Amino acid sequence: METTNRRMKLSGNRPLLILLKSSTLIVLLLMTVSIFGMEGTSKGKVGNVAAGKDLGPEFPKSTMIWRLGQHDGSSNEFADINASDNHTVIHITSSTVKASELQNIPSGLNGKTFPELRINYQLNKIPANGILFRVGILEAYKSVPQMSVLSNRQLSGIIQIAGIADTESEYGFRKTYELYIPKEQLKTGTNELKLQTTRCLYCSEKEDEYIGWTWDDLSLESLNTPIKEPIHGNYTLTGTAVNNKEFYFDKGAVTHLPYVMKWLGVAYSGNIMRASCVSDVDRSCSNMEEYYKVLRDYNTQAVALHLYTGDIKLKNDGSLPDDAVKKLTDYFEKYGSYFQYYEVDNEPGLFNRSKAVNLAIADWLNKKGKQIVPHLLTVAPGWAYWPSYKEKPCGYQKGSVRQCGDPDGWERDPEQRKELEEVTDLTNGHSYGNSYSDSEGGSFTENLKTFGGAVDGLSKNMLTTEFGTSDSHKDAYQYGASERTAAVFDRIMRAQIGYADMFVQHAAFFKDFSLFKYDFNLEEHDPASTEIYYTKQNEDSRVSIMRRLSLAYATHGAPLTYEVTNKNALADKLVYVRAVDTSTLKPLAGSGATSNKVLVNLINFETTPQTINVNVTMPKQAIYEGERFGNGDTYEQARSYVPGKKASPQLTFKETLAPGEAVQYILQPSSEVVDTAPQGLKAVVVKGMSIQLNWLEAPGVSYELLRATGNGGELKTIASNIKETHYTDRNLQEGTLYTYAVKVTGSGKTSDKIQITATGLVSLERSEWKVSSNRNTGSSYNAIDGDRRTRWDTGKHQESGEYYQIDLGKAYNIEGIDLDNSLSPYDYPRQYQVYVSNDAQRWTQIISGTGRKELTKIVFAKVNTRYIKIVQTGADGNYWSIQELQVYSRD
Repeated sequence: METTNRRMKLSGNRPLLILLKSSTLIVLLLMTVSIFGMEGTSKGKVGNVAAGKDLGPEFPKSTMIWRLGQHDGSSNEFADINASDNHTVIHITSSTVKASELQNIPSGLNGKTFPELRINYQLNKIPANGILFRVGILEAYKSVPQMSVLSNRQLSGIIQIAGIADTESEYGFRKTYELYIPKEQLKTGTNELKLQTTRCLYCSEKEDEYIGWTWDDLSLESLNTPIKEPIHGNYTLTGTAVNNKEFYFDKGAVTHLPYVMKWLGVAYSGNIMRASCVSDVDRSCSNMEEYYKVLRDYNTQAVALHLYTGDIKLKNDGSLPDDAVKKLTDYFEKYGSYFQYYEVDNEPGLFNRSKAVNLAIADWLNKKGKQIVPHLLTVAPGWAYWPSYKEKPCGYQKGSVRQCGDPDGWERDPEQRKELEEVTDLTNGHSYGNSYSDSEGGSFTENLKTFGGAVDGLSKNMLTTEFGTSDSHKDAYQYGASERTAAVFDRIMRAQIGYADMFVQHAAFFKDFSLFKYDFNLEEHDPASTEIYYTKQNEDSRVSIMRRLSLAYATHGAPLTYEVTNKNALADKLVYVRAVDTSTLKPLAGSGATSNKVLVNLINFETTPQTINVNVTMPKQAIYEGERFGNGDTYEQARSYVPGKKASPQLTFKETLAPGEAVQYILQPSSEVVDTAPQGLKAVVVKGMSIQLNWLEAPGVSYELLRATGNGGELKTIASNIKETHYTDRNLQEGTLYTYAVKVTGSGKTSDKIQITATGLVSLERSEWKVSSNRNTGSSYNAIDGDRRTRWDTGKHQESGEYYQIDLGKAYNIEGIDLDNSLSPYDYPRQYQVYVSNDAQRWTQIISGTGRKELTKIVFAKVNTRYIKIVQTGADGNYWSIQELQVYSRD
């Protein structure tokens, strides 16, 4: 029997076609009990709603090998899961199964009472293109149960199942999950497909009673032609947001972006990042085009958000005012070819935004935005599902009226949300911690209210523009997790895999929600030194979890043939292989982005170390090279460059994976690697008459550093075989000008030159300083926070007597001070005096002078002091501002 695919691609702005699922067996009306103690139909209403539309490529036509049950929204044909005569092993001898035989098959699995089912079936020959396993789920527990699927004792995949049991939701969620099983996991004769419940990586046997589901039907199909995607339960895309100091898409964000995407395993596969440079934050979009170009170069999509909605007053006809239209038009005309999605608003109830304004934005997007950007798909607001002010107060209040949105509480009302859903292409819904399944305000359950349930996945594709955990979130105690802060992040991301299509982690660098250590200026930070942020000591990190799940579920392209050569050692082990050729992916809409990378992912879902030996058949016979990412607390530790891997076209990979570890190889033929000079060479003076240099990575195993003395000297190699992207040149001559460049070993291309004068005078570390002022005291620390966008200023025109004071923490011999006001160049001190003290009581003046536009450099004879006071003694109409202040010493 030949079956057709059940997958349709999301394209254009027309309604998606729905391909109805056909059934092959007669309906059996035998009443049974589900795993949750209810009748065989699923809990919750699903109404007359459309089936879901998957984002991935269409499945090829297939031939039925066997099918259990009828795809009819009922498990009645199966047995009560608690029946004593249920078979743990069943034997299938034909594509159709008798009703009497189905009555020996449980209606689902439960981790405590019936955790495993083995299905034996016959193959006369191995299907050349592999097979597709499908399971229709009627109901599952809210814990995101995991179904491991093993073919002949090799892991084919772990299906993440979304469910609403124990949520009090009146609406049901049904979904069919699909899993590709490669031909290498099959054999002629008797084959075994084992289905089993699987605990979260950190959970104990306590979770078992919360791991369960009821199924509608199960089937296995032989693929008639090669599949375009090794589907792993659900086709999903994921990513994060990389911005500086929470708001800025600047040079620092641009340089860190590729490092973050590669480390997380989301680069090259058509995944998605959030790009939300907002119109009300000055300089937020300073390097937006460069940012988008990096996404394009790494074959990654973007969901944009730009227009600030808090101060918009609509015209009398309900349309956007001219200034809002101009902001949107300018943004779309400048960047529209780079992004694929636009989000209407961000958490409109929580931030007290107007529904009418949101509707006006959606109207503009549909009528004008799509004219400028024809490929655009619109996304509903990032729902926070905030209730009324009386139920739960929110900030951002104006005037005497207290409300959370206009009208008050509209974001919690599914009918009012539906007004936005009807005029956008994708739904949304932010979720943190365990909130996705909350009966009130949960992104999963609230969407079911909006759409009246789900007959086969949500009837509207979902792009979750924020998910994650805060540092205070913990996994529910009843699941018995040993690492509760890790487990809660793992569970919420698995939930997104189970019910959403695309989902973006809150932010890579963001207090309380971060993937990586934060609290510094990315523009002054070496991206290779980016370091994992641990929510809790001795627990797994968000980075480790996101890498593991991204590599397993969000790496896309045509599957490559592979053969595990130590099958016996890995029998029944949860070690997953995912190898894809990204060159087969279609160009991204708008940007036209493509990729030529081969991605080989090896993931250990076990709690013990596992060694895997696997031969992967590469797209062609060639020498390959590229990057390997594995465990490591810093980017530099996690990444290594892998040269000279000879594919015949088979290529052998051997890894011993730590518990929960995921390793990814990013490879391409050496002949296709572009000879590239390192970019972003920087040099700074450091202690010991030394110069610290760092640069951005370029393809290659190592680097050579070149140096010349003075302007016209010949560049000569002073260091070779440098594995890192930094080097310290020591024992230099005071006052000597040096010229530097760097190149990849063996390359003919050299970086841009940089010049710097060696000196023993270096800026002091500022982390222990205490600062104060007699004007605008609350912003005093802005002058030493490492971010030029923030500043201390007097808050009014300059007048004599204004001062800024520094406590260095201890006494130093100092010789200079820099006052940087380069972003407000006319806010320099018209006149100044510098005083020093060792007790902050008795002050001595050491110098006076006139400030300079953009940067005032104050140099004086060495003086020993702990306290410094800079007094502004002039008068002018400008503020006195300090964006960054440095003190120099030879100590």
